[in-house]
Amino acid sequence: MKIALIGYGKMGKTIEALAKQHNHEIIITIDADNLTDLQSDLFKSVDVAIEFTQPNQAFNNILACFDAGIPVVCGTTGWYDSLEELTVLCDEKNGSLLYATNFSIGVNIFFVLNKFLAKQMSHYPDYEASMKETHHTAKLDAPSGTAITLAEDLINSHNNYDTWSKGEKKEDKSIPIFSIRENPAPGKHEIIYNSAIDEIKISHEAFNRDGFALGAIFAANWLKDKKGVYHFPDVMALKFS
Repeated sequence: MKIALIGYGKMGKTIEALAKQHNHEIIITIDADNLTDLQSDLFKSVDVAIEFTQPNQAFNNILACFDAGIPVVCGTTGWYDSLEELTVLCDEKNGSLLYATNFSIGVNIFFVLNKFLAKQMSHYPDYEASMKETHHTAKLDAPSGTAITLAEDLINSHNNYDTWSKGEKKEDKSIPIFSIRENPAPGKHEIIYNSAIDEIKISHEAFNRDGFALGAIFAANWLKDKKGVYHFPDVMALKFS
């Protein structure tokens, strides 16, 4: 598989190393200093692009991939207000987009566990739900995209919650999400149910970036011959119910 990397920070370099280990070829790397290469013939020669940049850059990068006819896997979060518009553009331009708040296979299994537990806990209103997410200080969005996905899944599976709040609980049916930024911290997410007598907690902790990078490579290989907009559960064929 011939890959273009859009974003060549720590995640991009991890993807590059692991892709080569799995006999894939990195044809071109694109960062802030060579964005014009998104229109180059070399870029147009790849099978798929993997994009990990910043929320304010993702829309234009994805659109450039549509224009070049290149399927794109996007791991950037914080741009989902534009998802509906990009979905329309993807259809108009016959493009391919696969996005996820988290490409870790372990995290996606954790999503399923979260929904299952939320359904069970909805029968026990004495337990109050809260969440905590911990990431490195360079992460710009807070709460993380993964935390928001977990919160939205919990809300959809639990009878007693209809929103989430950043920090302290804001209202009765709100799930508070506490964001911690410290180094080193590849990523930890905790879902906590507290009652007056005990606590139930599930968590996922990443030890390094490899799980996210391998998931993105796996997703790229899956997407490269498809058209349309997909989410990572489509790749894993997990039942989120």
